[in-house]
Amino acid sequence: MCYTMNYFYNPLSMRRRRISQFAPLLIALVGLPARGKSQLAHRLSRHLNWNGESTKVFDCSEYRRRHMAMYGSHDIFRADNLQGSAIRSQSAREAVQDAVLWLKDGNSVAIFDGTNVTKEQRRELNECITDMGFRILFIECVCEDQELLERNIIEILHYSADYKTMTEEEAIDDLRKKLEHYMRQYEPIDANSEALSFVRVENMGDTVTAHKVSGQKESGILGYLSGMRALPQTLYFTRHGESEYNVVGRIGGDAVLSPRGESYAHGLAVHLNELAAHEPLTVWTSELRRTKQTAADIMAPKRAIRALNELDAGICEGLTYEEMQERFPQEFAWRDQDKLRYRYPWGESYIDIMTRLRPVLSALEDEHNVVVVGHQAVLRCMLGYFLDAQLDELPYMNVPLHTIVKLTSYGYKYKLEMIKLPIDCVDTHRKQPKNCSINRTTADALVTVPSHYDTLPSNMWQNSEAQL
Repeated sequence: MCYTMNYFYNPLSMRRRRISQFAPLLIALVGLPARGKSQLAHRLSRHLNWNGESTKVFDCSEYRRRHMAMYGSHDIFRADNLQGSAIRSQSAREAVQDAVLWLKDGNSVAIFDGTNVTKEQRRELNECITDMGFRILFIECVCEDQELLERNIIEILHYSADYKTMTEEEAIDDLRKKLEHYMRQYEPIDANSEALSFVRVENMGDTVTAHKVSGQKESGILGYLSGMRALPQTLYFTRHGESEYNVVGRIGGDAVLSPRGESYAHGLAVHLNELAAHEPLTVWTSELRRTKQTAADIMAPKRAIRALNELDAGICEGLTYEEMQERFPQEFAWRDQDKLRYRYPWGESYIDIMTRLRPVLSALEDEHNVVVVGHQAVLRCMLGYFLDAQLDELPYMNVPLHTIVKLTSYGYKYKLEMIKLPIDCVDTHRKQPKNCSINRTTADALVTVPSHYDTLPSNMWQNSEAQL
């Protein structure tokens, strides 16, 4: 297979001089099918994008499907199938070409998700990428854990587009024969005979070894892979129960729960304690009172984590949106113009939250049955991470009060389920207004502000008791 692309080729070989550690990086996956390559690729992409490295996965299988009206059988993967080999080679070239375009457009990392099972394929790819002045890192995925391998195979059978039209027996037989074809061709990376920078990941992170790995991005990737595990996950997220500040439309602060918020805390505990009776849970809260109150009756170990505290609104802490518009109309408009990057004076932005959440998210990726009791802005960022949301979408994700958000992993994706408990509460979700000008009228500025009480209603206790 030849990866050389004439319209990209640099006649002055970059291999003759050191490539800057800040140069764009292509990551090439290596390994047999069902070894966790795609899961690793997409988890790594999610991690790198969150950390500011613009990253995209180029899946060789998707390119191969563009050349086939419908997947036929495992025969396309036979080494002696000339037509099949031509299609697979062409698909790999197209994936690499698009990956190179992505890097040439100013992005940081491209991940080539293919098998790259022969020494010759890897040699040509290595030469092609380094000749263009890009860095390249190979990541070889090896799996000898039979339980993990079986789980990977089941996920391929359930979610791969190749097997949608097959019966279960047909799919199992086809995948088994596909694996046999690849095993006959597979040449593991040999550090003695291949001059490559590579990382070998065994059993999705049980053992990680590195060879000739250098560079800022590569070192960070190695650290991430060293802490990665691949276990099925169920995670639960919920905002604190309705607080007294929520009721009157104030932001931030360290308010206690309203009576309806206390009702939610009780209902949440009933729901989660039933789950905990079958499988242990762990609860993570912020350091603020309203999250601790919400989690108080859940029968599970609890950890209060400062990084889960709500966005610091600085000089606007404790104000209503109406008061913000009255006192700081320019700040209010600037926030509406770019809510993701806007930082409150003496406070934080969504980008700041993303930064402080990095270690929490890295830890959470390898946890199971964790309940996060948090705050609106923080949970927007956390859910956006696992659901691969666009960054500019984060500040406007709707994470309602008195709702449990359940995420269940399948492969490298997550299934979302919203469980609304039947306890009334205010709606705190504010959409972006159409007019974000600093010269807008007060009416235009407040048009999307959610309804709230001016003071705490005196009959709220009675209402909450009736719901209970």
